[in-house]
Amino acid sequence: MAYSDLQSFIADLEKRNLLKKIKVEVDPELEITEISDRMVKSGGPALYFENVRGYDLPVVTNLFGTFERMKLALGVDDLERIGMDLLAIIQPSELPATFIDRLKALPKLAQLASYIPKTVKSGPCQEVVVKDNPSLAGLPVLKCWPEDGGPYITLPLVFTKDPRTGQRNTGMYRMQVYDERTTGMHWHVHKDAAGHCLNQQKDGGAEKMPVAVALGADPAVIYAATAPLPAGIDEMLFAGFLRKEPVQLVKCETVDLEVPAHAEIILEGYVDPLEKRLEGPFGDHTGYYSLADQYPVFHLTCITSRKNPVYPATIVGRPPMEDAYIGKATERIFLPLIRLLVPELVDMNLPPEGVFHNCVIVSIDKRYPGQAKKVMSALWGFGLMMLAKLIIVVDADVNVQNISEVMWRVFNNIDAKRDVVIVEGPLDALDHASPLPHLGAKMGIDATKKWPSEGHLREWPGDVVMTEEVKNLVDGKWREYGF
Repeated sequence: MAYSDLQSFIADLEKRNLLKKIKVEVDPELEITEISDRMVKSGGPALYFENVRGYDLPVVTNLFGTFERMKLALGVDDLERIGMDLLAIIQPSELPATFIDRLKALPKLAQLASYIPKTVKSGPCQEVVVKDNPSLAGLPVLKCWPEDGGPYITLPLVFTKDPRTGQRNTGMYRMQVYDERTTGMHWHVHKDAAGHCLNQQKDGGAEKMPVAVALGADPAVIYAATAPLPAGIDEMLFAGFLRKEPVQLVKCETVDLEVPAHAEIILEGYVDPLEKRLEGPFGDHTGYYSLADQYPVFHLTCITSRKNPVYPATIVGRPPMEDAYIGKATERIFLPLIRLLVPELVDMNLPPEGVFHNCVIVSIDKRYPGQAKKVMSALWGFGLMMLAKLIIVVDADVNVQNISEVMWRVFNNIDAKRDVVIVEGPLDALDHASPLPHLGAKMGIDATKKWPSEGHLREWPGDVVMTEEVKNLVDGKWREYGF
């Protein structure tokens, strides 16, 4: 069953002893980060800070910092089940060919339609409305790391619309607080919101682009804002699919946008497409500081909220952090959909150390020469997978979740000239090693067994493995050995 809002999720975590309430006063500058960092790296609970120095609002962190909490957030026992359920709705092989087939498909289409977000007249997020002199000063925004350029809103759900099509997008882009009325808006050039802003600049000139930011929604809505959906697919529709009931939206007070009615806090405002300001540095999820650069500026026009809201935050830094579990959820959820387009794909691992866009490890059912390189090219052509700096391909019998096994295959199975592919293309904005921003070289490694048809004319050796007969013999005598 879906959580109605963030506070119901928090209450359930507390009931399950998966949340720790901290009553002692804590500092939003650095102290909350250090506590949260220790908790997530030790597999600890979500944290609810009741007494934040200088502020009336409580702060909650580490909501998604274990697989158990990630599954609870999305209401499943198996994250991959979500992708399978979605595949059952959109599977092209099931597209109706006859009239009878069309009738059979109607229940699935009706099911998908039932997840379309619904606009309501009012919601808890507008219990308190501040239009005159709205200020960010009352929000306990965290300064996370010593060299950060300032305090950052780290878990914002940023709502924009394409000025050309009216299509909504929800993304998660950090926001450096400059003062009581302005913040940075760190959307990268590859992101949909940046495309909306570019279209606004081209079509509207200096006309301001409306932006709304939701702080604290139900966990499915929060996750949906991070999901790598194709452009034009509404994240709120996807959230409805995850929740198995539609997301309720309410119209903003000062901008022409809709936001989750059950959010904790809403920031309404605009971005001037022609205005940029220095943003950063920021201790990022790569484990390095992303350097200061010019980014758009968000101007606050209104704040609405619940009467007693909770301020949510996530801490990013050297992995593994909370975002590791969000990223692994994405890996599991979208694997069935990737298999739809790359049917030879067996499994995939986006290791936290690769911060999800630097390393992709896949196993394939290899059937023809050069297939591993075909898979690399296919993956680099999928949306934000284009940013993958390293793709490693192994055979189907290799457990890609076992990094030691993968590295054993890589270190032993490759000829550097034959099996390493270097291509140039777009890279993540946070890649500090690329010679140019957003552009550089990417590498593919084919660590599969090589065939004569791939130019390997020597005999390929077998793995050193004991026979099943001897394994069973030793199993049966194990206690006799005195162990």
